[in-house]
Amino acid sequence: MNTAQPSHRGMRIPKSLALIAVGGLAALILFVADFVDSGKLTRETDAQAVITKQLRFEDRSDGSIAVISATDGRVVKVIEGEAGFVRGILRAMARERRIKEVNQAIPFELIARADGRLTLLDPATGNRIDLESFGKDNVIEFAVLLKPQGVQ
Repeated sequence: MNTAQPSHRGMRIPKSLALIAVGGLAALILFVADFVDSGKLTRETDAQAVITKQLRFEDRSDGSIAVISATDGRVVKVIEGEAGFVRGILRAMARERRIKEVNQAIPFELIARADGRLTLLDPATGNRIDLESFGKDNVIEFAVLLKPQGVQ
């Protein structure tokens, strides 16, 4: 009689399933944010913005995402590889734009606040995501976009 426990080592989750899960989580967050903005819940007043960058995100044919400064058109960063958190957030926000039939070219605003929080705001839909809600490692993925160009 074999009493060995089954091993789950080496079990892998397909990339597409992981991206769908992240996108679903981001969509849920947008739903909750819409619920909050509708006045059903109250939220703390935002701390003063210390840095605000207007950014556009463009998908490239090689699967990467170009992050472009809306003020001068320069590429701030090219996001390659999985970058599941960034991709999930951007997909959820782009989906909301498609649903509301707003212009995809309107830049997003990435806002660093005096209290250390980081907010991604979509002026086209009014949606916002307070990125610190997802943990320090995920905030860093967006925080690097606030660095002066040429500094990585």
